[in-house]
Amino acid sequence: MLRDDDHRIAQPSDTSERRNLNPFVVATGDASPRDQRDLMERPFFSLAKVKRVQPILYESGGVRVEVFGMAEYGMATIWDADVLIWAASQIVAAENNGLRTSRFFRFTPYQLLMAVGRATGAREYRLLKNALIRLQSTAIRTTIRQGEHWRRHQFSWINEWEELTTRDGRVEGMEFVLPDWFYRGVIDRSLVLAIDPAYFRLTGGIERWLYRVARKHAGHQPGGWIFEVAHLHQKSGSLARISDFALDLRRIAARQSLLGYRLDIHRDGRRELLQIRPLKSSTVPVEKDVETLVTSGANGIGISGAKRAPDSIEESNREYNSSSLTHAHARHGAGAARSIADVLRDMLAAEDRHGGRS
Repeated sequence: MLRDDDHRIAQPSDTSERRNLNPFVVATGDASPRDQRDLMERPFFSLAKVKRVQPILYESGGVRVEVFGMAEYGMATIWDADVLIWAASQIVAAENNGLRTSRFFRFTPYQLLMAVGRATGAREYRLLKNALIRLQSTAIRTTIRQGEHWRRHQFSWINEWEELTTRDGRVEGMEFVLPDWFYRGVIDRSLVLAIDPAYFRLTGGIERWLYRVARKHAGHQPGGWIFEVAHLHQKSGSLARISDFALDLRRIAARQSLLGYRLDIHRDGRRELLQIRPLKSSTVPVEKDVETLVTSGANGIGISGAKRAPDSIEESNREYNSSSLTHAHARHGAGAARSIADVLRDMLAAEDRHGGRS
Protein backbone atom coordinates (compact mmCIF):
# COMPACT_ATOMS: atom_id res chain seq x y z
CA MET A 1 0.00 0.00 0.00
CA LEU A 2 1.27 3.46 -0.80
CA ARG A 3 2.12 6.06 1.84
CA ASP A 4 2.13 9.82 1.68
CA ASP A 5 2.39 12.64 4.16
CA ASP A 6 -1.37 13.06 4.46
CA HIS A 7 -2.30 9.65 5.83
CA ARG A 8 -1.19 6.44 7.46
CA ILE A 9 -1.68 2.92 6.15
CA ALA A 10 -5.00 1.66 7.46
CA GLN A 11 -4.69 -1.18 9.96
CA PRO A 12 -7.28 -4.00 10.00
CA SER A 13 -9.61 -3.98 12.97
CA ASP A 14 -9.36 -6.72 15.59
CA THR A 15 -12.27 -8.55 13.98
CA SER A 16 -10.87 -8.36 10.45
CA GLU A 17 -9.99 -11.60 8.69
CA ARG A 18 -6.97 -9.77 7.25
CA ARG A 19 -5.15 -10.01 10.59
CA ASN A 20 -4.74 -13.75 9.98
CA LEU A 21 -3.70 -13.56 6.32
CA ASN A 22 -0.50 -12.50 4.61
CA PRO A 23 -1.27 -9.80 2.03
CA PHE A 24 -0.85 -10.52 -1.66
CA VAL A 25 0.48 -7.18 -2.91
CA VAL A 26 -0.27 -6.73 -6.61
CA ALA A 27 2.86 -5.24 -8.14
CA THR A 28 1.40 -4.68 -11.59
CA GLY A 29 -2.00 -4.91 -13.19
CA ASP A 30 -0.63 -6.77 -16.20
CA ALA A 31 -1.76 -10.41 -16.38
CA SER A 32 -3.37 -12.52 -19.08
CA PRO A 33 -7.07 -12.77 -18.22
CA ARG A 34 -8.25 -16.01 -16.64
CA ASP A 35 -11.75 -17.09 -15.67
CA GLN A 36 -12.92 -19.69 -13.17
CA ARG A 37 -14.75 -22.62 -14.77
CA ASP A 38 -17.56 -22.88 -12.22
CA LEU A 39 -18.46 -19.22 -12.75
CA MET A 40 -18.48 -19.72 -16.53
CA GLU A 41 -20.69 -22.79 -16.32
CA ARG A 42 -23.59 -21.76 -14.11
CA PRO A 43 -25.74 -18.69 -13.33
CA PHE A 44 -24.01 -16.76 -10.54
CA PHE A 45 -24.61 -13.16 -11.72
CA SER A 46 -27.34 -10.85 -12.92
CA LEU A 47 -27.10 -10.19 -16.66
CA ALA A 48 -28.87 -6.82 -16.40
CA LYS A 49 -27.54 -3.41 -15.39
CA VAL A 50 -30.74 -2.55 -13.56
CA LYS A 51 -30.91 -3.63 -9.93
CA ARG A 52 -31.98 -7.24 -9.49
CA VAL A 53 -33.34 -8.51 -6.18
CA GLN A 54 -35.13 -11.64 -7.40
CA PRO A 55 -32.90 -14.60 -6.50
CA ILE A 56 -31.34 -17.10 -8.89
CA LEU A 57 -32.36 -20.68 -8.09
CA TYR A 58 -30.72 -23.23 -10.38
CA GLU A 59 -30.32 -26.99 -10.18
CA SER A 60 -28.88 -29.35 -12.76
CA GLY A 61 -27.23 -32.76 -12.61
CA GLY A 62 -27.41 -32.82 -8.82
CA VAL A 63 -25.67 -29.43 -8.49
CA ARG A 64 -27.53 -26.52 -6.92
CA VAL A 65 -26.80 -22.79 -7.11
CA GLU A 66 -28.72 -20.14 -5.15
CA VAL A 67 -27.85 -16.44 -5.40
CA PHE A 68 -29.44 -13.70 -3.29
CA GLY A 69 -28.98 -9.93 -3.54
CA MET A 70 -29.83 -7.40 -0.85
CA ALA A 71 -32.79 -5.15 -1.57
CA GLU A 72 -30.67 -2.04 -0.98
CA TYR A 73 -27.90 -2.87 -3.46
CA GLY A 74 -29.13 -5.67 -5.70
CA MET A 75 -27.31 -8.75 -6.91
CA ALA A 76 -23.76 -8.67 -8.25
CA THR A 77 -23.77 -8.31 -12.04
CA ILE A 78 -21.72 -9.92 -14.77
CA TRP A 79 -19.83 -6.59 -15.06
CA ASP A 80 -19.02 -6.76 -11.34
CA ALA A 81 -17.56 -10.19 -12.04
CA ASP A 82 -14.69 -8.42 -13.85
CA VAL A 83 -13.21 -7.90 -10.38
CA LEU A 84 -13.11 -11.67 -9.84
CA ILE A 85 -11.67 -12.32 -13.30
CA TRP A 86 -8.95 -9.76 -12.54
CA ALA A 87 -8.23 -11.39 -9.19
CA ALA A 88 -8.03 -14.86 -10.76
CA SER A 89 -5.69 -13.51 -13.44
CA GLN A 90 -3.37 -11.99 -10.83
CA ILE A 91 -3.26 -15.20 -8.81
CA VAL A 92 -2.41 -17.35 -11.83
CA ALA A 93 0.24 -14.90 -13.10
CA ALA A 94 1.90 -14.66 -9.68
CA GLU A 95 1.99 -18.42 -9.16
CA ASN A 96 3.40 -18.89 -12.67
CA ASN A 97 6.29 -16.71 -11.50
CA GLY A 98 6.78 -18.69 -8.30
CA LEU A 99 5.25 -16.03 -6.05
CA ARG A 100 3.11 -16.72 -3.00
CA THR A 101 -0.50 -15.60 -3.25
CA SER A 102 -3.27 -15.06 -0.75
CA ARG A 103 -6.99 -14.37 -0.50
CA PHE A 104 -6.02 -10.99 0.99
CA PHE A 105 -5.41 -8.59 -1.95
CA ARG A 106 -3.66 -5.24 -1.66
CA PHE A 107 -3.70 -3.13 -4.84
CA THR A 108 -4.45 0.24 -6.39
CA PRO A 109 -7.78 0.85 -8.11
CA TYR A 110 -5.86 2.14 -11.11
CA GLN A 111 -4.30 -1.33 -11.62
CA LEU A 112 -7.65 -3.06 -11.64
CA LEU A 113 -9.47 -0.51 -13.80
CA MET A 114 -6.74 -0.46 -16.44
CA ALA A 115 -6.57 -4.26 -16.57
CA VAL A 116 -10.30 -4.63 -17.29
CA GLY A 117 -10.40 -1.87 -19.89
CA ARG A 118 -12.08 0.82 -17.82
CA ALA A 119 -11.30 4.51 -17.65
CA THR A 120 -9.71 5.83 -14.46
CA GLY A 121 -11.76 8.93 -13.71
CA ALA A 122 -13.80 9.71 -10.62
CA ARG A 123 -16.91 8.09 -12.08
CA GLU A 124 -15.12 4.78 -12.69
CA TYR A 125 -13.70 4.78 -9.15
CA ARG A 126 -17.23 5.29 -7.82
CA LEU A 127 -18.59 2.47 -10.00
CA LEU A 128 -15.80 0.18 -8.78
CA LYS A 129 -16.77 0.83 -5.17
CA ASN A 130 -20.42 0.11 -6.02
CA ALA A 131 -19.31 -3.17 -7.61
CA LEU A 132 -17.41 -4.12 -4.46
CA ILE A 133 -20.49 -3.35 -2.37
CA ARG A 134 -22.63 -5.69 -4.50
CA LEU A 135 -19.97 -8.40 -4.54
CA GLN A 136 -19.79 -8.31 -0.75
CA SER A 137 -23.54 -8.11 -0.16
CA THR A 138 -24.50 -10.89 -2.61
CA ALA A 139 -24.95 -14.25 -0.88
CA ILE A 140 -24.27 -17.52 -2.70
CA ARG A 141 -25.23 -21.03 -1.61
CA THR A 142 -23.97 -23.94 -3.70
CA THR A 143 -23.16 -27.64 -3.58
CA ILE A 144 -20.37 -27.28 -6.18
CA ARG A 145 -17.02 -28.73 -5.05
CA GLN A 146 -18.35 -29.91 -1.70
CA GLY A 147 -17.24 -33.13 -0.05
CA GLU A 148 -19.30 -36.20 0.73
CA HIS A 149 -20.56 -34.93 4.09
CA TRP A 150 -20.41 -31.12 3.60
CA ARG A 151 -23.11 -30.64 1.01
CA ARG A 152 -23.64 -26.88 0.84
CA HIS A 153 -21.36 -23.86 1.10
CA GLN A 154 -22.50 -20.26 1.66
CA PHE A 155 -20.31 -17.23 1.02
CA SER A 156 -20.11 -13.79 -0.60
CA TRP A 157 -17.84 -12.92 -3.52
CA ILE A 158 -15.82 -10.60 -1.27
CA ASN A 159 -15.58 -11.15 2.48
CA GLU A 160 -14.52 -7.59 3.29
CA TRP A 161 -12.93 -4.60 1.58
CA GLU A 162 -11.46 -1.24 2.49
CA GLU A 163 -10.09 1.77 0.68
CA LEU A 164 -7.17 3.98 1.65
CA THR A 165 -7.68 7.68 0.98
CA THR A 166 -5.74 10.90 1.47
CA ARG A 167 -7.15 13.74 3.54
CA ASP A 168 -8.58 15.32 0.41
CA GLY A 169 -10.52 12.11 -0.38
CA ARG A 170 -8.26 10.76 -3.13
CA VAL A 171 -8.21 6.96 -3.22
CA GLU A 172 -4.64 5.65 -3.01
CA GLY A 173 -5.15 1.96 -2.49
CA MET A 174 -7.62 -0.83 -1.77
CA GLU A 175 -7.74 -4.14 0.04
CA PHE A 176 -10.20 -7.01 -0.15
CA VAL A 177 -10.44 -10.61 0.97
CA LEU A 178 -11.72 -13.28 -1.41
CA PRO A 179 -13.80 -16.21 -0.16
CA ASP A 180 -11.99 -19.51 0.28
CA TRP A 181 -14.38 -21.25 -2.17
CA PHE A 182 -13.36 -18.95 -5.02
CA TYR A 183 -9.66 -18.93 -4.13
CA ARG A 184 -9.47 -22.74 -4.07
CA GLY A 185 -11.17 -22.79 -7.46
CA VAL A 186 -8.40 -20.60 -8.90
CA ILE A 187 -5.29 -22.19 -7.40
CA ASP A 188 -6.54 -25.51 -8.82
CA ARG A 189 -5.32 -24.82 -12.34
CA SER A 190 -7.65 -27.43 -13.85
CA LEU A 191 -10.53 -25.12 -12.85
CA VAL A 192 -9.22 -22.02 -14.68
CA LEU A 193 -9.40 -21.09 -18.38
CA ALA A 194 -7.72 -18.34 -20.39
CA ILE A 195 -10.17 -15.92 -21.98
CA ASP A 196 -9.89 -13.38 -24.78
CA PRO A 197 -8.65 -9.98 -23.49
CA ALA A 198 -11.32 -8.37 -25.68
CA TYR A 199 -13.98 -9.91 -23.41
CA PHE A 200 -13.94 -6.75 -21.29
CA ARG A 201 -15.08 -4.73 -24.30
CA LEU A 202 -18.32 -6.73 -24.65
CA THR A 203 -21.15 -4.45 -23.57
CA GLY A 204 -24.19 -6.75 -23.48
CA GLY A 205 -24.90 -8.92 -20.46
CA ILE A 206 -26.14 -11.89 -22.50
CA GLU A 207 -23.22 -11.53 -24.91
CA ARG A 208 -20.72 -11.59 -22.04
CA TRP A 209 -22.44 -14.60 -20.48
CA LEU A 210 -22.63 -16.43 -23.82
CA TYR A 211 -18.91 -15.94 -24.48
CA ARG A 212 -18.07 -17.54 -21.13
CA VAL A 213 -20.39 -20.46 -21.90
CA ALA A 214 -18.81 -20.85 -25.34
CA ARG A 215 -15.28 -20.76 -23.94
CA LYS A 216 -16.16 -23.30 -21.24
CA HIS A 217 -18.10 -25.80 -23.38
CA ALA A 218 -17.04 -25.39 -26.99
CA GLY A 219 -13.45 -24.46 -26.18
CA HIS A 220 -11.26 -25.30 -29.17
CA GLN A 221 -13.22 -28.37 -30.31
CA PRO A 222 -13.66 -28.16 -34.11
CA GLY A 223 -17.35 -29.06 -33.98
CA GLY A 224 -18.04 -26.97 -30.94
CA TRP A 225 -21.11 -27.61 -28.80
CA ILE A 226 -24.87 -27.57 -29.32
CA PHE A 227 -27.37 -26.25 -26.76
CA GLU A 228 -31.12 -26.25 -26.78
CA VAL A 229 -32.16 -22.60 -26.46
CA ALA A 230 -34.68 -23.40 -23.72
CA HIS A 231 -31.90 -25.06 -21.76
CA LEU A 232 -29.60 -22.08 -22.27
CA HIS A 233 -32.32 -19.80 -20.93
CA GLN A 234 -32.46 -21.78 -17.71
CA LYS A 235 -28.67 -21.99 -17.55
CA SER A 236 -28.36 -18.19 -17.79
CA GLY A 237 -30.58 -17.33 -14.83
CA SER A 238 -32.01 -14.51 -16.96
CA LEU A 239 -35.29 -12.88 -15.95
CA ALA A 240 -36.16 -12.22 -19.60
CA ARG A 241 -38.98 -14.20 -21.19
CA ILE A 242 -37.69 -17.17 -23.13
CA SER A 243 -39.00 -15.61 -26.37
CA ASP A 244 -37.02 -12.40 -25.71
CA PHE A 245 -33.96 -14.40 -24.68
CA ALA A 246 -34.15 -16.45 -27.90
CA LEU A 247 -34.47 -13.24 -29.91
CA ASP A 248 -31.31 -11.87 -28.28
CA LEU A 249 -29.43 -15.06 -29.22
CA ARG A 250 -30.64 -14.79 -32.83
CA ARG A 251 -29.45 -11.18 -33.01
CA ILE A 252 -26.01 -12.10 -31.67
CA ALA A 253 -25.85 -14.97 -34.18
CA ALA A 254 -26.87 -12.64 -37.01
CA ARG A 255 -24.09 -10.19 -36.09
CA GLN A 256 -21.58 -13.00 -35.53
CA SER A 257 -20.10 -10.78 -32.83
CA LEU A 258 -19.09 -13.43 -30.30
CA LEU A 259 -15.33 -13.37 -29.79
CA GLY A 260 -13.61 -16.34 -31.40
CA TYR A 261 -16.81 -18.30 -32.08
CA ARG A 262 -19.38 -18.78 -34.81
CA LEU A 263 -23.04 -19.17 -33.85
CA ASP A 264 -25.60 -21.06 -35.92
CA ILE A 265 -29.30 -21.55 -35.19
CA HIS A 266 -30.81 -24.96 -36.02
CA ARG A 267 -34.34 -26.32 -35.84
CA ASP A 268 -35.29 -29.81 -34.75
CA GLY A 269 -39.05 -29.85 -35.05
CA ARG A 270 -40.37 -27.31 -32.59
CA ARG A 271 -37.07 -27.13 -30.75
CA GLU A 272 -34.55 -24.36 -31.38
CA LEU A 273 -30.86 -25.22 -31.05
CA LEU A 274 -27.75 -23.04 -30.94
CA GLN A 275 -24.47 -24.43 -32.22
CA ILE A 276 -21.27 -22.73 -31.02
CA ARG A 277 -18.09 -23.43 -33.01
CA PRO A 278 -14.61 -21.94 -32.51
CA LEU A 279 -13.07 -19.81 -35.24
CA LYS A 280 -9.51 -20.39 -36.35
CA SER A 281 -8.76 -16.75 -35.58
CA SER A 282 -9.37 -17.19 -31.84
CA THR A 283 -6.69 -15.36 -29.83
CA VAL A 284 -7.13 -17.45 -26.70
CA PRO A 285 -4.12 -19.71 -26.02
CA VAL A 286 -4.72 -23.44 -25.58
CA GLU A 287 -3.44 -24.25 -22.10
CA LYS A 288 -4.93 -27.73 -21.93
CA ASP A 289 -6.44 -29.68 -24.78
CA VAL A 290 -10.15 -30.37 -24.57
CA GLU A 291 -11.13 -33.94 -25.34
CA THR A 292 -12.73 -33.97 -28.78
CA LEU A 293 -16.05 -35.74 -29.15
CA VAL A 294 -16.44 -37.60 -32.42
CA THR A 295 -19.83 -38.48 -33.83
CA SER A 296 -20.97 -39.64 -37.23
CA GLY A 297 -21.76 -36.55 -39.22
CA ALA A 298 -19.77 -34.11 -37.08
CA ASN A 299 -16.18 -33.86 -35.97
CA GLY A 300 -15.87 -32.89 -32.33
CA ILE A 301 -19.29 -31.92 -31.09
CA GLY A 302 -21.03 -31.87 -27.73
CA ILE A 303 -24.72 -31.44 -27.03
CA SER A 304 -26.45 -30.19 -23.89
CA GLY A 305 -30.01 -29.78 -22.75
CA ALA A 306 -32.18 -32.61 -24.02
CA LYS A 307 -33.85 -35.73 -22.67
CA ARG A 308 -35.66 -38.68 -24.18
CA ALA A 309 -39.44 -38.92 -24.48
CA PRO A 310 -41.41 -41.82 -26.05
CA ASP A 311 -41.61 -40.16 -29.47
CA SER A 312 -39.73 -36.89 -29.08
CA ILE A 313 -36.82 -35.10 -27.42
CA GLU A 314 -37.77 -32.44 -24.90
CA GLU A 315 -36.03 -29.83 -22.79
CA SER A 316 -34.00 -31.11 -19.85
CA ASN A 317 -32.52 -29.52 -16.77
CA ARG A 318 -29.55 -31.86 -16.90
CA GLU A 319 -26.19 -31.39 -18.61
CA TYR A 320 -24.40 -34.40 -19.99
CA ASN A 321 -20.70 -35.16 -19.94
CA SER A 322 -18.61 -35.81 -22.99
CA SER A 323 -18.25 -39.55 -22.46
CA SER A 324 -21.96 -40.11 -23.07
CA LEU A 325 -21.75 -38.94 -26.67
CA THR A 326 -18.48 -40.80 -27.23
CA HIS A 327 -20.05 -44.08 -26.10
CA ALA A 328 -23.07 -43.50 -28.34
CA HIS A 329 -20.79 -43.00 -31.34
CA ALA A 330 -18.82 -46.15 -30.57
CA ARG A 331 -21.99 -48.24 -30.70
CA HIS A 332 -23.30 -46.87 -33.99
CA GLY A 333 -20.07 -46.23 -35.92
CA ALA A 334 -19.20 -43.23 -38.07
CA GLY A 335 -20.84 -44.19 -41.30
CA ALA A 336 -23.71 -42.15 -42.65
CA ALA A 337 -24.40 -38.69 -41.32
CA ARG A 338 -27.22 -38.63 -38.78
CA SER A 339 -29.55 -35.96 -37.48
CA ILE A 340 -29.07 -33.94 -34.33
CA ALA A 341 -32.08 -35.72 -32.85
CA ASP A 342 -30.43 -39.12 -33.48
CA VAL A 343 -27.24 -37.96 -31.79
CA LEU A 344 -29.21 -36.72 -28.80
CA ARG A 345 -31.04 -40.04 -28.44
CA ASP A 346 -27.75 -41.94 -28.55
CA MET A 347 -26.24 -39.66 -25.95
CA LEU A 348 -29.15 -40.18 -23.59
CA ALA A 349 -29.14 -43.95 -24.04
CA ALA A 350 -25.47 -43.94 -23.04
CA GLU A 351 -26.30 -41.65 -20.11
CA ASP A 352 -28.78 -44.21 -18.80
CA ARG A 353 -26.10 -46.90 -18.79
CA HIS A 354 -23.05 -44.96 -17.64
CA GLY A 355 -24.47 -42.12 -15.54
CA GLY A 356 -23.67 -38.43 -15.92
CA ARG A 357 -22.15 -35.61 -14.01
CA SER A 358 -22.58 -31.87 -14.23
